[in-house]
Amino acid sequence: MYVKLILPALKEAGTVQWRPIKYALFPPLGLATLAAYLDPTDTVDLVDQHVEALDLNDTPDLVLIQVYITNARRAYQIADHYRAKGCHVCLGGLHVTSLPDEAAQHADTVFLGPGEDTFPRFLADFRKCQPRARYASTLRTLDGMPPVRRDLIRRENYLVPNAIVVSRGCPYRCNFCYKEAFFEGGKSFYTQKVDAALAEIDRLPGRHLYFLDDHLLGDARFARELFAGMRGMNRLFQGASTVNAITQGDLIEHAAEAGLRSVFIGFESLGQESLGFSNKRQNLGRDYDEAISRLDSLGIKINGSFVFGLDGDTPDVFARTVDWAVSRGLTTATFHVATPYPGTAFHRQMSQEGRLLHDDWDLYDTRHAVFEPRGMSAAQLEAGYAWAYQSFYSWRNIGRASLYHADPLAGLTHFAYSAAWKKAEPLWNLAIQTGLLGRTRRGLEWVLGARRTQGRSRSAVAAQELRS
Repeated sequence: MYVKLILPALKEAGTVQWRPIKYALFPPLGLATLAAYLDPTDTVDLVDQHVEALDLNDTPDLVLIQVYITNARRAYQIADHYRAKGCHVCLGGLHVTSLPDEAAQHADTVFLGPGEDTFPRFLADFRKCQPRARYASTLRTLDGMPPVRRDLIRRENYLVPNAIVVSRGCPYRCNFCYKEAFFEGGKSFYTQKVDAALAEIDRLPGRHLYFLDDHLLGDARFARELFAGMRGMNRLFQGASTVNAITQGDLIEHAAEAGLRSVFIGFESLGQESLGFSNKRQNLGRDYDEAISRLDSLGIKINGSFVFGLDGDTPDVFARTVDWAVSRGLTTATFHVATPYPGTAFHRQMSQEGRLLHDDWDLYDTRHAVFEPRGMSAAQLEAGYAWAYQSFYSWRNIGRASLYHADPLAGLTHFAYSAAWKKAEPLWNLAIQTGLLGRTRRGLEWVLGARRTQGRSRSAVAAQELRS
């Protein structure tokens, strides 16, 4: 049969000409993973609307669309189009799991939760002409999962085609996390077998990898064995971790030895009240400075994530956060307006307290205030969020943050990485439009791979003092 898998673009990314670099980073790995369960004789087309045009003139036997909140409206329009043609349309993903009844109005079949067990069951039913309207995931395992269909990914369209996921979910339950509802009904955190993960890594060409796992260090035993297996592979990789995983034990040192050069950390807030409000218990009472110093001593760059608008935040939170992030030498920062996604404890609380402003899913994009914050107005929240980005990525603050590193090479690569991410948008657009995006990967590898070979930065000394 002819199967079409679609990742619809965000509301504002409607044309191939509008492609900022952040939408050309990673391929749609989830859809490529589900494609592995199809029959080898099936004709399969995978379309990521962020990086290529979507042709709606075909008539597939089966259409599978991945839906998250800010592409929901577009996803439903595409689904309705294909259903009108008589195609069997399936919808799955975070938003579908949160609001299955809404999604079911636009689909023949909806999937709730991860698809590793439900999609094979659906395919068997579909081939017998007995598909069900709803499949809910209960079995949570990655054992026996077939290799991801990377042949369907057009590598030239992405800066980081070597995206990989070796686990599902997260061991923590932050009340604003979009994935809270996604893993209901079963385990919320589980990993591949180490050998299977290493085999997937070995299949990837080039040197650079990006682990899209929510918490790469979440299972210490798995991570330790994974990093041991990666030593000697000559890889450079990026991933995500929590503060407590970095400050406890020596797992982060093993990650660095295996090739970790950049880590995403959800600091979220500098205030204990805000952390408590969001149930961010993995950060409560943790020494952020110790984690930062330890990472810097290992030559690992930091992308810090921060959320504004939580109960406990007041209008001074924006300047305090930016100043802190710059003074600690964070390489990049990601700021978000707190967003109460459907299916989360945050959404339930805001709904019960009558603080939700609307349910226009297009605006649930972490850039707009969709609820009434407690410590400031919605307008102040949006303005402060925009100011934080502008201030952190000003030339002055990029320079200030790069001076945190005593080692000149670390400071130079910090400046190059941060400036390239936010100050080179016209060059990124040119690379995308001319098909040369893949050529820039060597620059990324150089920035990540350049490390001091001797001497210790002042942050390394500070980290040692803290530990002793």
